[in-house]
Amino acid sequence: MDAIVLLRDDHKTVEKLFKQFEKTEDEDTGERRRIADQVIEELTVHAWIEEQIFYPAAREAAPDTTDHILESIEEHHAVVWMLSEIKGMDPSDERFKAKMSVLMENVRHHVEEEEKDWFPDVRKAMGRNRLTELGRQLEAEKPKAPRDPLAVPSATS
Repeated sequence: MDAIVLLRDDHKTVEKLFKQFEKTEDEDTGERRRIADQVIEELTVHAWIEEQIFYPAAREAAPDTTDHILESIEEHHAVVWMLSEIKGMDPSDERFKAKMSVLMENVRHHVEEEEKDWFPDVRKAMGRNRLTELGRQLEAEKPKAPRDPLAVPSATS
């Protein structure tokens, strides 16, 4: 699987979780907690592999995407801090659903920009073989990635 396909699959996985969360009832705090925990893990691993492997490779192959990548890192910064707050929140807290809603808005915006604004340029610059090699690296790194959002490099940048 090539790197961009893998990242898009991650985006789809998270979007499905968001839709599940949006369908939960206010009194179903256990289900909200379960979904939020899955979102935290998925997004933490995803941000880690993007920042550690994909972004540096994309920036090298397609220097014109540098501004987009730097903006994406800043978006990650906001997201991982929200994830860390959600991780420590009681799902019955009146702000839990609101914080998840803001997270979803931010992630959806980020995904749209990546997929529409600069993934096509990276695909063109890298080509199939390099993207396949990079996809293998991303897949291999996933099990090693931290599960703590604040361990993602952008959390402290």
